[in-house]
Amino acid sequence: MQYIVSCPEHIDTSIMLPASKSISNRALIIQALTKGGMMPENLSDCDDTEVIIRGLGKQSEIIDIKAAGTAMRFMTAYLSATEGEHTLTGTERMKHRPIGILVDALRYLGAEIEYVGEEGYPPLRIRGRQLEGGTLLIAGDVSSQYISALLMIAPILTKGLELKLTGNIISRPYIDLTLHLMHEFGVAAEWSDFDTIRVKPQSYQQRAYTIESDWSAASYWYEILALTDDTQSKVALQGLKDGSRQGDSTVRYIFSLLGIKTSFKEKGVNGMPEALLTRHSRMLNRMDYDFTNQPDLAQTLIAVCPVLGIPFHFTGLRTLKIKETDRIEAMKREMEKLGYILHEEEGTALSWTGERCEPMTQPTIDTYEDHRMAMSFAPLAIKLGEIRINNPEVVSKSYPHYWADLRKAGFKIQQVD
Repeated sequence: MQYIVSCPEHIDTSIMLPASKSISNRALIIQALTKGGMMPENLSDCDDTEVIIRGLGKQSEIIDIKAAGTAMRFMTAYLSATEGEHTLTGTERMKHRPIGILVDALRYLGAEIEYVGEEGYPPLRIRGRQLEGGTLLIAGDVSSQYISALLMIAPILTKGLELKLTGNIISRPYIDLTLHLMHEFGVAAEWSDFDTIRVKPQSYQQRAYTIESDWSAASYWYEILALTDDTQSKVALQGLKDGSRQGDSTVRYIFSLLGIKTSFKEKGVNGMPEALLTRHSRMLNRMDYDFTNQPDLAQTLIAVCPVLGIPFHFTGLRTLKIKETDRIEAMKREMEKLGYILHEEEGTALSWTGERCEPMTQPTIDTYEDHRMAMSFAPLAIKLGEIRINNPEVVSKSYPHYWADLRKAGFKIQQVD
């Protein structure tokens, strides 16, 4: 299936963003560890959260988390520390996404985990049991989801957990978000040093909890306003909090450099908090940014800057190589279709110097089973007149009603089978 996306001349809309996938997935694991706690309210309806809900039900021996990397990491730790025996598997791409560092860490803590196929990769056979815990060293420059997975089970370990992170610590805001959620459910978990987190043995507390909206999803609306030349256009995003603990809330500061101003209301539509995005002039001639702490925002900025004629140099992209696809290679390939030549530096940085090539007559974007490819390229229709997106259904992984929201904002979306 393919969508042909074209844009409206003016945008003035109010959008109810999906609930935060990052918060939903953490809250579900923590809720399960309370042993009978209440289900969080306003859970994300995305694929990644749905597979965790099903997995936590543990109705079958085989748990298929499909393409959900977060679910694979979080469920590996959860199943290792709770009674039962299960095989954790996923898509073909998931079977080629490394998980050895997390498995080694859990084995060190006493977990019984076997590789069903290739060493270091899913599927995993897990025999859950009470784990002892103790002191553990883990590289800080691997996926922060490994660290979050270990932290969430730390309170139920017999000796708790002292986690020492070695080297450069990436995606620290996601680690801090995990600690914040643990605090919200009554657990004391703190940085005891710049590279060490200590969690004593303790119990999570049951409580009612409502999930806030997703700042990662908001990035595509910032992109839309940055691309339009209509200074009267505006977008109200419901459910976004000023002072959010979500790492991707920094999108408001990044896009302020591109002329997008964010103002907040404590109570907007339906009494929810609201962020109002408005378009203003921009003076930026070049962008340099380190995405170490916000890797999920990278594709949005990689797509928008060249189309606005803004050369860039983006670093901190190492983890993009092991996401739903190799996002660095995918962005290079698809931006070339639009006439922009990007340059990769050792798998950790990407730049555009202004170099152009002949663009495709009818740009057709492949999505590589990656939701963020579809969502970051669709807004470019504003500058290109129209853009074609292959396999647009991939957005269900994090933002199932993305296309419906674009239509609400006035975009025309034609389906081609």
